[in-house]
Amino acid sequence: MHEYTSSSARVWGLSCPGFPEEVSRARRWTRDILRGSPLAEDAELIVSELSANAILHTASGQASGTFHLALAVSPQVIALSVTDDGGTGTAPKVEHQDQEAEHGRGLGMVSVLAHRVVVHDSPGGHTVTAELFTEAGPAGGHPC
Repeated sequence: MHEYTSSSARVWGLSCPGFPEEVSRARRWTRDILRGSPLAEDAELIVSELSANAILHTASGQASGTFHLALAVSPQVIALSVTDDGGTGTAPKVEHQDQEAEHGRGLGMVSVLAHRVVVHDSPGGHTVTAELFTEAGPAGGHPC
């Protein structure tokens, strides 16, 4: 685990092998960092979904695969990012499935919990970042 501090935010990073049991490790890591935050439970669920998606739907879940987490905390926002190893023809996207669907609801759930979800593509993989705004929100505004 790595931790970086700037004047306005603290940032942590964690790399995990692409094994299903690493999802619970990612949740614990998130819970430990955000202990006492009213957003900790939502952040845990988001990290769990994004980590599971990386393992299930990308090369992160294959032999020697990994996924990487970043957690940035500032007075205005908690940003959670999961970067996968890519290997799929399409980038992750938010799809709102009906309640009976067995798959495809993960990013939809993340988009309901988070105030903003952004997907970045690169040749080596995808990074999904979910942002949870604190009461003050970015630039002193209020969350929507």
